[in-house]
Amino acid sequence: MSSNATARVLWAIVLALLLAAPFLGIYPIFAMKALCFAIFACAFNLLLGYTGLLSFGHAAFLGSAAYATGWLVRSAGWTPELGVLAGTLVAAALGLLVGLIAIRRQGIYFAMITLAMAQMIYFICLQAPFTGGEDGLQGVPRGKLFGVFSLADDMVLYYIVLAVFVAVFLAIIRIVHSPYGQVLKAIRENEPRAISLGYDVDRYKLLAFVLSTAIAGLAGSIKTLVLGFATLSDVHWSLSGEVVLMTLLGGLGTFAGPVVGAAIIIGLQNFLADRVGSWVTVIIGVIFVVCVLAFRKGVVGELLAWQQRRKAGRP
Repeated sequence: MSSNATARVLWAIVLALLLAAPFLGIYPIFAMKALCFAIFACAFNLLLGYTGLLSFGHAAFLGSAAYATGWLVRSAGWTPELGVLAGTLVAAALGLLVGLIAIRRQGIYFAMITLAMAQMIYFICLQAPFTGGEDGLQGVPRGKLFGVFSLADDMVLYYIVLAVFVAVFLAIIRIVHSPYGQVLKAIRENEPRAISLGYDVDRYKLLAFVLSTAIAGLAGSIKTLVLGFATLSDVHWSLSGEVVLMTLLGGLGTFAGPVVGAAIIIGLQNFLADRVGSWVTVIIGVIFVVCVLAFRKGVVGELLAWQQRRKAGRP
């Protein structure tokens, strides 16, 4: 069996497991939260793994979309689909604004600008009257999708979230394999050479940044509907650090890596929260250190590297 056929079989098995997850004893709310963070990690991986841009403020886009969707659905009476669309557009607009400021910088300077802008957004969410301050937005109703499907049913909402996740995942694969994606890889590998070939690298990077922030906003909007609230933790800088951890732990620059990393981190947080309390952060930090030292390509990256070494050893 060829490697492509093997990959298709594995993806089919994973999809089947996700479809059957609620019937296998997995709590739907936990599964939906993991899928939302998987979308968030995939968005971040598109920026860092395939474009080479490290953002330290990506939580701002997830959180701003979460607040926008929560307020529009709860206070303005919008339908959930319009609230999610509006939240995604808010994140994309903020991404465009931040990108126009930061995209001409590189390396640590780009990262620090994104962090500074994210802290400004955090302060706005803390002080603005419509965000609820430290209490956040509570009691966000799920409503009915297109006025037909009641999202109050966890099973219905789970399969909608799963469908969105699959659509986002396939869209990112399509973007990376497109001519545009190949230019992004060229910029990541050797930006001066891409410039010498005549590419407007700032325009390509800005579009990648906006796409990434829009997908992150989509994750935040759906998360608000799933959990029923949006809080300051959604825009806090620590969440930006968590998505970096998810991406590196799973495998930077791989399609499945961010999904695996998000599942590991959210799973550990859920499993250990009632057992070790605040020590969860310490344990996750130790796992990250071990991963960096022993599995520098991440879980999926190391598996792919092992597969390539195995093939190279064949006659």
